[in-house]
Amino acid sequence: MRFSKLAMLAVVALGAMAMPSQGAEPVKLRIGWVVVPSDLAPMMFLKPGLAPHAGKTYTPELIHFAGTSTIVTALASGELDTAAIAYSTFALAIENAGMKDLRVIADSFQDGAPGYHTNDMMVRKESPIRTIEDLKGKVLATNEAGSAVDMAVRAMLAKHHLQDKRDVTMIEVKFPDMKAMLRESKVDLVATPAPFDLDPELTAFARTLFTQREAVGPTQMIMRVARQGFLDKNHAAMVDFMEDYLRTLHYLLDPANHREAVGIIAQATKQKPELYDNWAFTKLDYYRDPAGLPNLDVLQANIDTQKELGFLKTGFEVKKFADLGVVNEAAARLKSGIARQ
Repeated sequence: MRFSKLAMLAVVALGAMAMPSQGAEPVKLRIGWVVVPSDLAPMMFLKPGLAPHAGKTYTPELIHFAGTSTIVTALASGELDTAAIAYSTFALAIENAGMKDLRVIADSFQDGAPGYHTNDMMVRKESPIRTIEDLKGKVLATNEAGSAVDMAVRAMLAKHHLQDKRDVTMIEVKFPDMKAMLRESKVDLVATPAPFDLDPELTAFARTLFTQREAVGPTQMIMRVARQGFLDKNHAAMVDFMEDYLRTLHYLLDPANHREAVGIIAQATKQKPELYDNWAFTKLDYYRDPAGLPNLDVLQANIDTQKELGFLKTGFEVKKFADLGVVNEAAARLKSGIARQ
C-alpha cells in the first residue's frame, strides 16, 4: 500500500490544544489527504482557533497518499476513517471494490464550476503536439490510475479513439515530479491539478493542450467520504470535525484573511507564499461550497459519463450513497454560533 503517515499529529502541531474534558476519550480520527491546498484537512490544525474541537472530542491523525485510489484500499482495510477522494475513485470503490457502505458526506472541491479553476493537461510549448490525435505514440503522465485527472485523460483519449497501451503509454508520476519529467522530455504530457498547473516555473515552458472540463465537463472532483458504520458509531465526533472543517473553510475564503491564508498554505506545503498569493481561495482556485454540500447532480453526471465511456459496468444512483446529515448539522450549528462543548 503506497501511503505514508506524516510525522504530525495535529494535536502536536497546535501545541496549545486543551486536553479532553472529563468523560469519554476523544475519537481517534485517521484522515487521508493528497494535495494541499486542494484538501484543507492538513491546514485545519495549523492555526489555533480554527479547529477548537480537535484534541477534545476527536484526535486527528493526518495520513498522506499519492492519489485517491490508494485511499480506498486503506478505507476498505479499516486503516483510515475519513478522506477526500475523487469522483472516479468513489465510483470504483462502490462498483468494483463492493464498498456499499461508503458514503459521500461533504464537498471538498469542484472542478470546472462556472468562473472557477479547471485542471490543465499540459505539454511543452515547443512540442509539435497540437491536437489530441498528436498524442499517438507519446508518453502521458498522471498521478495514479483511476484518479480523477487520470480519468479525464482517459476520457479525452476515448473521445478521439485512442487507448492506453495500444496508442499511447500512460505512466504514474507523483504530482511534484511532473514538472521535471516534462521539462526533461521524459514524458510528453502531464495531468496537473492546482497548485501544480499554476506553478510559474511550469507555465514558463508548458502550455495547456486540454482541460478536465473539456474532457468530462464540470466535476464533483473531490468529496469527503466515510463508511456508514464509522459514521453511526462516531456521529458526534464527526459533526465536531466537520464544524471545524467549515470554520476553517470560511476563514480561508474570507478575502480579509487572504495573506494569513496564504501563509498557512506555505507552512503546510513548505513552499514560498508567492506560489499561492495570486490564486489560492479566489476564483482562480477550485469552487468550494461554503456549506460543505457536494453537487450530487454533477456527481451523478460524472458517474454516468464513466459508465458511458466503459469505465464502469453498471453505474448507480449517487443519492443512495450519500449521507449529508453530518455536514448539515455542522453547518447549522456553525451558523447559529452554538458549539457543542
